[in-house]
Amino acid sequence: MGRRLGRLLAGLGLALLACAPATAAEPKSLALMDFELIDEMRQYESAQARGETDRRLVLITSELAKEFARRGMYRVVDPAPAAPLIEKLKASYELRACNGCEVDIGKALGAERVALCWVQKVSNLILNINIEVHSVPTGERGYAKSVDIRGNTDEAWLRGVRRLVDNIQDRNQHTH
Repeated sequence: MGRRLGRLLAGLGLALLACAPATAAEPKSLALMDFELIDEMRQYESAQARGETDRRLVLITSELAKEFARRGMYRVVDPAPAAPLIEKLKASYELRACNGCEVDIGKALGAERVALCWVQKVSNLILNINIEVHSVPTGERGYAKSVDIRGNTDEAWLRGVRRLVDNIQDRNQHTH
């Protein structure tokens, strides 16, 4: 009787293990490029306004990395090892329009994905925040997302980045 009960419990344990949900896969590594700016009127802005915009670009790049990590969506890699390559490419191109050079950066960092990010400033009231993620091994675009924001404040920019991440997460695009 004891042996049968032991075998029954062992079988039940194996059955439960087989039915248990699989653990979440390790998040893909992501080379996250700094946000760039499209602003046709930038040359007419004051130095203080340009400084505020530059600071906000850094702020939302950091926030995007934090949100991806906090939600377990991506493992953002340190871009420092590829800094000379990134600077060399930025001297010649806007990364979002460099015809695949972002894949070279991703390869240099050993990342599975690379993200190009930019803010398009239509006016002080209307801006949009964009991200385009590419597969490093294939160079193919995995997805592109954009959110519009109203207002040129830290809070509006941060809220826009969080909404962007919500959209990616809601559609599980980071898992492809």
